Amino acid sequence: MISKEIEQQLALAGVCQVATLVQAIARKGSCDETAFEASISSVLVTEPDNPQQVFGSLANLRIGFSTLSAQLDGNSKQKDAELTRYIASILSLERKLNRNQSSLNTLGERISHVQRQLAHIDFESDQNLASLASIYTDVVSPLAPKIQVAGNPSYLSLESNQKKVRALLLAGVRAVVLWRQMGGKRRQILFSRKAILAVSKQALRVIN
Repeated sequence: MISKEIEQQLALAGVCQVATLVQAIARKGSCDETAFEASISSVLVTEPDNPQQVFGSLANLRIGFSTLSAQLDGNSKQKDAELTRYIASILSLERKLNRNQSSLNTLGERISHVQRQLAHIDFESDQNLASLASIYTDVVSPLAPKIQVAGNPSYLSLESNQKKVRALLLAGVRAVVLWRQMGGKRRQILFSRKAILAVSKQALRVIN
């Protein structure tokens, strides 16, 4: 069992993890596979028994909590303005989605289709990744200005990486949905920074 405090920040760590993985793909051409699979699979966990189940295990969010700690620590030299922009863009995108019932309905239908599809194909299949990426492109992305992903053009031009980035951004929006369901609000990031930072460091100690 994890503490209630850590449980409440799991989803915010999930958003941060997505931002870091997107940056890694864009700049290095690859990312941590365990974290990637945990983030992507979270999209399809729509009826969890508890928040931790969405990501499989606390350890699967190691990168997310590390990023969250670095971004909130005022003494840290690791704070990354690009990651802040990605996180803010994902939060904003979810807010637009939450206000659009038609898009929410379509999103639910498309995710249900992918869940049924998994009875016939492996989760790791390219078809599954393509389906998640297309949900982001068709349903979520049009609701707000396009999130500009910066990086190496030779990596970003690869169709496989484009699918990974889009599927991850969908996972980021899913994490924000969970965060809001857990009572998360944007102002908490500003006014409860020290408390969230302390929980992030506590989570990393548990993971390690």
